[in-house]
Amino acid sequence: MNIRICGTGSALPERKISNDDLSQIMDTSDEWISSRTGIKTRHLATEETTTSLATEAAKKALADADMKPEEVELIIAATVTPDHLVPTLSCEVQREIGTVNAVAFDLGAACSGFLFALSTAQAYIASGRFKNALLIGAEVLSKIMDWNDRSTCVLFGDGAGAAVVRADEENLCHVVQGSDGAKGLVLACKNRPVNNPYHKMDGPLDYVSMNGQEVYKFAVRMVPATITKVLEEADLQTDDISLFVLHQANLRIIEAVAKRLKQPMDKFPVNLTECGNVSAASVPILLD
Repeated sequence: MNIRICGTGSALPERKISNDDLSQIMDTSDEWISSRTGIKTRHLATEETTTSLATEAAKKALADADMKPEEVELIIAATVTPDHLVPTLSCEVQREIGTVNAVAFDLGAACSGFLFALSTAQAYIASGRFKNALLIGAEVLSKIMDWNDRSTCVLFGDGAGAAVVRADEENLCHVVQGSDGAKGLVLACKNRPVNNPYHKMDGPLDYVSMNGQEVYKFAVRMVPATITKVLEEADLQTDDISLFVLHQANLRIIEAVAKRLKQPMDKFPVNLTECGNVSAASVPILLD
């Protein structure tokens, strides 16, 4: 049993920050950021929260799918920036939108989170356990950024996207997944350290750190290889594909992937110029 995306929705914070705005608070410029990343603006939360953005996106996705909240059977929320450790983001959204019959849980896989949510939903639906799912990718990354690190904080934005999927016997769905924990510290953010009566926390809280060159090299090597592999399994050619929906990390990465696949850039939709890298939310926002 395969799945079909039958509704999407997205939500972005009201406040939009340009590269020129950032140049007023740190040593950077529009030329420096845009030439290296393609990013021109990003949205940053002020009044919004991860939950409020996720809720708005979820409501829009349900409306787009013409689905009532009580019909939802499964909610999977992908995030690394929930408002609470407990309750989970998925349960908070469940409360806000009234999906009283849904099983709800979160998963944390950073930028690949929404795709893991999609494949997890497909596996559940294929097993017969559920007939539909509400998938959410939501991040307020601005709260884990070091705003003194111009090489990292300028890349990211806040936002949420959601999609409703249903069982579909005729739709084509092939999945290729992988993980490389050995390179995990190339893009990292530590959780709260041990802090109890016998061992006190030493030092300040941690923020996102990234080795941009290593991330670029990994993505440019692995993304085309993974696309090629999944197309082979589906008995398709790159020329058969109308659109390649990629995580929106860096325009240079997307351009390099297109070049390696020998495909035109107009097959690769882009919104990172306006949204920046929104981690788990980037793909569902782009789908919307």
